[in-house]
Amino acid sequence: MRAKIDSHGHVFARASTEFPREISQLMPEDRQESVEKLLAEMENNRIDQAVLVQTGGANIASHTYLLHCLKSYPQHFLGIGLIPPDTSDCASHMDRLAENSAIIGFRLSALGGPRDPFAPIDVSRFETFPIWKYAAEQDYVLWLYLRAMDAHLIPYLLEEFPQVRVVINHLGICPGRGKFSVDQDGRPQVETPSYNPAFHTTHRLARYENVMIHLSGQYAFGKEAYPYRDLAGWHRSLVGIYSAERLMWATDFPWIFNNPGYGKMTRIIDELLPELSEHEYNQIMGGNAKRFLRFPDCQN
Repeated sequence: MRAKIDSHGHVFARASTEFPREISQLMPEDRQESVEKLLAEMENNRIDQAVLVQTGGANIASHTYLLHCLKSYPQHFLGIGLIPPDTSDCASHMDRLAENSAIIGFRLSALGGPRDPFAPIDVSRFETFPIWKYAAEQDYVLWLYLRAMDAHLIPYLLEEFPQVRVVINHLGICPGRGKFSVDQDGRPQVETPSYNPAFHTTHRLARYENVMIHLSGQYAFGKEAYPYRDLAGWHRSLVGIYSAERLMWATDFPWIFNNPGYGKMTRIIDELLPELSEHEYNQIMGGNAKRFLRFPDCQN
C-alpha cells in the first residue's frame, strides 16, 4: 500500500514549564493543538505519516514538545526545527536538536543577503551561509518560507550548495512586508496581489533538482472559499514546470482544522488537479515525501 504523507503541519502544547514556548496571536498561552489530535485526524483520513514543523520559539527549550512528539511516535513523524537568528553557533544548535531525534532539517524565513536585486552578490557573506554550509556537510534539509524581499537570493545558495535538499513551503509564494494577518478562524492570512514577482523566482527554481515545492497553504492565499479554485491555475502551472515528481501535498494543520477541516484538505489535490494520473497523484500525496525526506516504512 502506498503511504500518504502530510508533509507540513504544526503541533504545540499549552505554554508551561514542562513545554515552554513563545506566545503569539496565533498561539495564545492556553491554546493547545496536540499531536494526538493530529493523529486522530490522520487515522480518520488514512494518512500514514507527517512532518511536524516547529513553531512557538527557536531556542532549544521551545522545541521540547516537538521532541516529545517525535520520541513518542517515531513511526509517524519527522521533524523540522528552527534556528535563532542571533545564534553564534548554528552548527551546535542544529546538532543538539537533531542528535538522537527525528529532526531532519530546519526552517528559514530569511536568507540575510542584499535586498537590492542589483547589488553585488557574495553568497559567503549571507547571514545564513553557515547554516547552508553545515546543512550540506550534515545532510540536513532546509525548509524555506521566505519573505518576498529574499526571493531573488535563493538561486545563489542553490548554486553554491546543490547537495542540500530544499523544500519551498506553501506554493512557493513569498509574503510581502506587512501582508500577514490572522483571520476570524485563527488562521494565517497573506495578502497576495494578482501579480507577484516571487512567482518568477518560483518558476526559475525548477531547474534545481534538489528543490521540492509544497502544495499547501491554499487557505492563506486563496480569495475564494474551499476548494480555492482561484488557485487551480497556479497548481497546474507548478505541475507543468516541476512535474508531479517534485511536489508534496500538506495540510498545514492545525490552522485548517475548523475551516475547511482536515478531511477536506486531504482531498484538495483531487479538487484542484483532477487530471493527474494515478501515479502522479500518489507521488504528490506521499511518494515524493517518502523518497525525498527519507521517511521510515510504516508499521501499522
